[in-house]
Amino acid sequence: MSLVLKRFLASLFFFAGIQMACAQVPRTVLLENLTWTELRDQIQAGKTIIIIPIGGTEQSGPYVALGKHNARALALSQKIAVGLGNALVAPVIAYVPEGGYNPPTSHMRFPGTITIPDDVFEKTLESAANSFRVHGFRTIVFLGDHGGYQNDVNRAVARLNKAWAKLPARAFAPPEYYQASSQGFAQILREHGYRNDEIGTHAGLADTSLLMAVAPQMVRQDSMRGGPKPGAADGVYGGDPRRSSADLGRLGVDAIVARTIAAIRKDTARQ
Repeated sequence: MSLVLKRFLASLFFFAGIQMACAQVPRTVLLENLTWTELRDQIQAGKTIIIIPIGGTEQSGPYVALGKHNARALALSQKIAVGLGNALVAPVIAYVPEGGYNPPTSHMRFPGTITIPDDVFEKTLESAANSFRVHGFRTIVFLGDHGGYQNDVNRAVARLNKAWAKLPARAFAPPEYYQASSQGFAQILREHGYRNDEIGTHAGLADTSLLMAVAPQMVRQDSMRGGPKPGAADGVYGGDPRRSSADLGRLGVDAIVARTIAAIRKDTARQ
């Protein structure tokens, strides 16, 4: 074998090895799908924003699966991270305050809802944020998909930022995320001709349409279309999900993603 041919083959093997190594690194923004060395390299390359999606495991009426908030928070967080370009997404926090259990209150009156005390929830958020700070993340973003714990998140963020006052790190809970998914999306639906008594505040048209846009398999659409209008006894508050659709939901998804990306960029530009 000539020296030229040997060099040519060596070059082929070298570049093939590089391509194989690159192919093994997944194209994902999900932290849990990376190895620790892949994560280290991405942080060093500038991905220093970590998004912590906060969901919740709770009832959402007879037509929506219990993991609604978890699926929605994860899907939206991924879209936001991709849009930012320098962010990754942590595993979803699925255990959140949902009422008391002795006696059962709020959503805990319905089977499948899981609750934890407020202080435990806040300490979980703070522990996760401190873990990410230690590993090199500089902006820890909490995205809470459920209204009931927004004050808990804000308290945790305030404590973290006080403790990190002299460190190059910041916790942030953009209010635009929840505002866009609640009042903001409700306004969009009103502009499209839907009434408040359809839109609802929990498990109505707005809530259900958002889920259909990101995880349609979690909505029992056949039963919903042909069933009676659900009410508070069924776990649906102030709304009617029967005219929900993925097309409507995508209007909300686009608004939530755009407004949250803008809020995070504005906040990080000030740091």
